[in-house]
Amino acid sequence: MSTYSNQDSAIIKMDQKYGWTGCILKIDLSNRSYEIIKPESEIYKKFIGGRGLAGCYLRPFCHLPWDSPEMPLLFFAGPLVDTESPASGKMTVMTVSPLTGTISDSSVGGNFGTELKRAGWDGIIITGRSRNLCGIKIQDSNVEFIGAENLRGKTVSAIFRSLPAEGGAAAAGPAAENGVLFSSIGFTGDYSPGRGGSGLVMHAKGLKFIHVKGSGSTAVHNSKDLGSARGDIMRLISASPALMGELGISESGTGALYDLIHSRRMMPTDNFRRTYFQDAGLLNAWHYKNKFNPVKTGCSGCHILCRKLSEDGRAIPEYETMSHFTALIGNSSIDLVMEANEICNETGMDPVSAASSIACYMEIKNLSITGVELIRLLTDIAYSKGDGDLLKPGSKKIAETLGRPDASMSVKGLELPAYDPRGAYGISLSYATSTHGGCHLQAYTVSHEILRKPAATERFTFTGKARIIKLAEDLNAVLDSLTVCRFIVIAAAIEEYAKVFNAVTGSGLSGQELLMAGERIFYNERLMNRIRGFSSSDDDLPSRFFKESGSSGDGITIPPIPRDEFLEARARYYRVRGLDSEGCPVREKCIELGLEWTD
Repeated sequence: MSTYSNQDSAIIKMDQKYGWTGCILKIDLSNRSYEIIKPESEIYKKFIGGRGLAGCYLRPFCHLPWDSPEMPLLFFAGPLVDTESPASGKMTVMTVSPLTGTISDSSVGGNFGTELKRAGWDGIIITGRSRNLCGIKIQDSNVEFIGAENLRGKTVSAIFRSLPAEGGAAAAGPAAENGVLFSSIGFTGDYSPGRGGSGLVMHAKGLKFIHVKGSGSTAVHNSKDLGSARGDIMRLISASPALMGELGISESGTGALYDLIHSRRMMPTDNFRRTYFQDAGLLNAWHYKNKFNPVKTGCSGCHILCRKLSEDGRAIPEYETMSHFTALIGNSSIDLVMEANEICNETGMDPVSAASSIACYMEIKNLSITGVELIRLLTDIAYSKGDGDLLKPGSKKIAETLGRPDASMSVKGLELPAYDPRGAYGISLSYATSTHGGCHLQAYTVSHEILRKPAATERFTFTGKARIIKLAEDLNAVLDSLTVCRFIVIAAAIEEYAKVFNAVTGSGLSGQELLMAGERIFYNERLMNRIRGFSSSDDDLPSRFFKESGSSGDGITIPPIPRDEFLEARARYYRVRGLDSEGCPVREKCIELGLEWTD
């Protein structure tokens, strides 16, 4: 690996690789300097890009506290970004979570990753801490540090309005300034890698915004082969009702899931005390479409366009927000959901954790909070006022402070998303095994248990789920590293994307070799969590799900999850994943995967 400082700008560029630029920008905010890292080809082969490459560069620092100046905040694109590869406009943000203490990565859409690649960078590593609030402007190989005290207290959209309209930008809003542990980073286009508190890490570094604009392009090894592989995937996408059908994600966004989850009696209601919300039929994606007449938008280079904006330009909520700001807290107003979503976007808060923290508080205090009270409380959280100061650390700390730890519906401190685990046992196991905590996306068993793709599985059994989850975690680690929207694998498979990857990079890796890279990437994250002190005691669910039934009805019974079967499935997962009985990585598996072992 070669490095160059900002004193060596004349030799920044290298012979451009296919798919990759070959250059990573490392910024030290403490002295407002930067250097250029040129990874060896073997690093790209082992970690691909995006999430994998970010994890590679986080690993040496993963033992540090999240607010240490040396703790990196990483923004990484993948080799398929800025090419004709289908649905490849995403990028990864990674760091250590202030909310959970785990390794935290999120995939984010929009145009930031594309602009980053066009500027000549595979990723940005940000370390240090600025004495005064600052911003970073990147124009190709030029890096400029700008004072940003004038933006203190500004909302995310106000920060973006102060920046050039062309290019991509990321910003930390008021919630981060006020110490909200689940504060997020906002990206242009109303995108946000919401979970885990990356916005707070950004603010702790004294960084208000990053703006990037590129004028280059990403070289492709074989355009003809890429066109052929792209055509194969596009045909599969077009034939997928879940993606492109009248009621699919392209038409309704992720809100298309609202009716599905409701009909399966697994919609988290009243802080997961029930699994059925009687007013759900009035709050689904059809009602948003009818009321707000939304227009389609999406990530750079994606034709699915799952994002929706109302006629007046407001973001239509994603499924998680639609569900948690209705059923979870007992609200039946779409207008209130829109307003809550806007507050989260403008102040920079994860709506899942925000709604879950409020639901936890409501249960403990036996409160009913709707309308004006909800908006006031959300705003108070973002600005650390009144009861909001109690709620800003998230549900786990709220519940512990108020003497009701059982009321936090979280895993490893990360609040659960809008799928009750009693309604699908694969989801329950995936919550426990996720390196993030309460996250459904690392394995996304929603695909086969609810959407019935690529193959339907029985949702009320643990049979086969350990291996399914392990393989899905590996697959999604690859997708997040390429970086590709994971919805695509509802229609296409890793074999199709191996052809795309090879056409772009000329690497010649098979689908199985890419999955091996995914296994390495996920195991590396599991290893970092072990270094941070996590073990099997953290791979568990709140006791409620093992003791209390869900809301049965309409011929569907939602019993408690069988505790013994859950533990047996978790033990099988450990064996399949190559972990010890405590869920920790082992030296032999690290050697097999080419990872450095740490005692």
